[in-house]
Amino acid sequence: MTIVFRLMIIPGVAVMAAAGLVAQTESGVTSSSQVEDYALIPSDFIRVQVFQEDDATREVSVTRNGTISLPLIGDVGVQGKTVRQVEKEIAGLYVAKDIYQNPQVTVSLLRYAERSVSVIGCVNQPGTVIFPPEKPLGLVEAIARAGGFSRLANRSEVRLTRTEADGQTRSYVINVDKLLAGKNSDNAWYLRPGDVIFVKESII
Repeated sequence: MTIVFRLMIIPGVAVMAAAGLVAQTESGVTSSSQVEDYALIPSDFIRVQVFQEDDATREVSVTRNGTISLPLIGDVGVQGKTVRQVEKEIAGLYVAKDIYQNPQVTVSLLRYAERSVSVIGCVNQPGTVIFPPEKPLGLVEAIARAGGFSRLANRSEVRLTRTEADGQTRSYVINVDKLLAGKNSDNAWYLRPGDVIFVKESII
């Protein structure tokens, strides 16, 4: 079921802001302070360590189902959780299964999953736009990366479709002319991986 919203964007209010996207260090390992608010998603690559238990160390990708598999405790659901939450959950599982008494678990984010959105319809280069985790991608920038609006584009009714955390697909109709005119903030429309932007043709 698709729910369509036609919203007025209020200046200064970050409506539908994306979850915190953070920078990676030069080594490719993201520091713990940078990822405290970051929620893991499928294809993120992480390292799980237990202090003084080298055999328990694993470097794993989050599966499509949002899980990782660890020695002795099996599958652990990590999607939508921060590294701190995952650390606590893994430590609790080791204790509950009488494997370790007081495990000191560390989870490090080694590599982010690739993030992309689709921009289709009346743009000059329709297709997939990939964006890095260290920088949010706004609606106007995504359209610009897709070559910008074509001559026949309807800029006042751009449709953004996304699947929410509850599994429902929702669509939002956005007046990009107002964003371009500076009347509203493009930051109000930060994009999320998997979003689809459709620019329809103007009716002349």
